[in-house]
Amino acid sequence: MSRAELRFFRDTLQAHLDWFAERGLKARFWWRDDDAAAPTPELERLLEIARKFDAQVALAVIPSAATPELADKLKREPQAVVFQHGFQHQNHQRKDRGEKAAELGTRRNPDEAIAELRQGHDILGRLFGDKFLPTLVPPWNRIAPAIVRRLPEAGLSGLSTFTWMHPYSRHQLQSHVDIIKWKKGRSFIGYHCAALRYDLQLTRRRNEPSEPVGLLTHHLDHDEACFEFLMELFSIIQGHPGAEIPPVRELVPPIGKTLPY
Repeated sequence: MSRAELRFFRDTLQAHLDWFAERGLKARFWWRDDDAAAPTPELERLLEIARKFDAQVALAVIPSAATPELADKLKREPQAVVFQHGFQHQNHQRKDRGEKAAELGTRRNPDEAIAELRQGHDILGRLFGDKFLPTLVPPWNRIAPAIVRRLPEAGLSGLSTFTWMHPYSRHQLQSHVDIIKWKKGRSFIGYHCAALRYDLQLTRRRNEPSEPVGLLTHHLDHDEACFEFLMELFSIIQGHPGAEIPPVRELVPPIGKTLPY
C-alpha cells in the first residue's frame, strides 16, 4: 500500500459523505460476511471490528456445516445476525462445460433445491433463534430464476447476491464492494480499486440514497490488508453526519412477513 493510494481512498470517501451531509442526507451502508460455520480466530477478529465501530454484520452461515459452538458464540455478539448461505456450499454446475460455479444454478431440480433450503432454514432457526433473519445468500452469488420464485416455500423472505438486482426478486439486499481479488492470490483489492468501487456506488446513491451500499467480506480468506482496510473504512464512516449503518433487521422483511416473488 502506498500513502498516495490510502489518501486517494480517504479523500474519495470523505468527499462523497460530505456531499450527503451538506444536503441533510445520509449514505447508508451495510455489511455481509460469507462462509461462517464455526468460531475461528479470523471470525473473532472480524467481530472485534464490528463491536469497535458499532457496525452490525450479517454472517452468511452454511447450514450443513454450522456448529453449536458458533451459535453459542453469536448469542453474546450484539453486532452479529445470521443469513442462510445455501445449504452445503456445493457446486452443481459443469465446470468442464465452462459453467460458473453455483449451488442453486440451472442444473438443480427446483423441488430438490427448495427442500434443501427448507432443511437449512430449519437448522439455522434451531441453532440461532431470533439471530437468524430468513434471507438467502446463494453460494457464489448465483441462483436460477426458477428457484428464486419459490424461495417463500423454504421460509425465506429475502435474497442477497452481488452487485445488480435479481430480476425476479422483489426484496433484495445487495452487496456491492467485494474487497478480495479472487483470481490473484485471494488478496486485498487495494485502496485505489476500493476507492473507485465506492466512488461508483456513492455516485449512484446521489439519485437513490435509500439503497444501502453493501460491503462483502469473507473472513476466512482475509489477508492482513483486508482487516486493515475494514478498520480504515469504518473509522471514516463512523460518526460522519453524511453516513449511517442501520441495523440489518431494518433492511430485510420481518420474520413472518414473507414478500411475494
